[in-house]
Amino acid sequence: MPEGGASISNPAANPATNSTANPAANPGVSRAPETAVPGPRADGAALRATAGRRTSLLVTLVLGGLTATPPLAMDMYLPALPAVTQSLHAPAATVQLTLTACLAGMAFGQLVVGPMSDRWGRRRPLLVGLVVYVVATALCAFAPTVELLVAFRLAQGLAGAAGIVIARAVARDLYDGVAMARFFSTLMLISGVAPIVAPLIGGQILRVTDWRGVFVVLTGVGVLLTAVVWARLPETLAPADRHDGGVGETLGSMRRLLADRVFTGYTLTGGFAFASLFAYVAASPFVIQEIYGASPQTFSLLFGLNSIGLVVMGQINGKVLVGRVRLDKATGLGLAVVVVAAVALLLMSLGTFGEVGLVPVAAALFVLMSAMGITLPNTQTLALMRTRHAAGSASALLGTTSFLIGAIASPLVGIAGEDTAVPMAVVQLVAALVALACFLGMCRPWSGSAGAKGGGV
Repeated sequence: MPEGGASISNPAANPATNSTANPAANPGVSRAPETAVPGPRADGAALRATAGRRTSLLVTLVLGGLTATPPLAMDMYLPALPAVTQSLHAPAATVQLTLTACLAGMAFGQLVVGPMSDRWGRRRPLLVGLVVYVVATALCAFAPTVELLVAFRLAQGLAGAAGIVIARAVARDLYDGVAMARFFSTLMLISGVAPIVAPLIGGQILRVTDWRGVFVVLTGVGVLLTAVVWARLPETLAPADRHDGGVGETLGSMRRLLADRVFTGYTLTGGFAFASLFAYVAASPFVIQEIYGASPQTFSLLFGLNSIGLVVMGQINGKVLVGRVRLDKATGLGLAVVVVAAVALLLMSLGTFGEVGLVPVAAALFVLMSAMGITLPNTQTLALMRTRHAAGSASALLGTTSFLIGAIASPLVGIAGEDTAVPMAVVQLVAALVALACFLGMCRPWSGSAGAKGGGV
């Protein structure tokens, strides 16, 4: 897969990147005129020898499709949660375990697939994961009991992890520094379409069929994505850059990453921020529909609006803030806004302002979700800037931490039943405060050391 133009082929246009973006400093990276997109078996040298604009767009679209897999699997299913409780005669807390199982599967799956991609390349583990994802999603559509649905969702998450972790690793193969931060923001624009349209599609599917039809549609999307990856996504990790070691080397690589206090700080910051977001994902179908009486279609519209806010702020982050404001400062701003929004939600849930309607609650959720457009891509970028030679393992640790913390937070939002939004607001606020504490206590953004090591950002 070729690289984007300015990020590698023109170091002068991007002085904030480190020596990996400079062909003179890294003989393994060479500049060449634009050329055709290499085939699926192209090696790293051929990939780095191309820098066409069309290729950069292709990279973004394919990786965007891979990172869109989790929100598709999660969000298209959300409007159907109340219907699943009735269809399978299960309590809401048990049905929410279908979200937890999928999220936990994505967490542990990344921990396995990431190191595999460092050893065998990005393409083969990705294709295997996508095939298994399609099979597991199809089985979800025919699950006769909630217990089997939980099991199939776990398998779906384990396999779907391949797309998440390898997409980030491919981005690290191709980009660095400010260019990587901008790419992640652009990726959020592409992948952000999924959470916007997924609940809308899910709501419309429920008009003509039941919740099982949602999984049928998801199976079709998985088949399409697998075909596109097979035909259009080449290998990005050259054989010379792969790790030949076994489990011992993988564990050693992860230990070295976790021993880096700043890397671990950014990983935990992003993980707890994601937990605040996922508390909203898990609880909002019940809060919006059961407590405030909205229809599945209204919930889908509100969910889509919040996703638009996240995407727009992601683009403001990539187009306006990155390159002008230190990534640490932008991250701190995003975390502060998340905390303020979570405090407002908790006060409204406790009745501090009297009985409030849907509009103020929806507004606070919109602010919280929008701030994630700044927080999440920047924490990922700052963490991945700490490493290059183990991008798959680093991406796995990032993803596993986020999804595992999110999986723990998910059942907590329903601990007090379906008639109160207080648990959701408490989980969101606690997770946001812990994220802020990790950011300040471990990353120490005021010192500037993280930015220096990451290439001057």
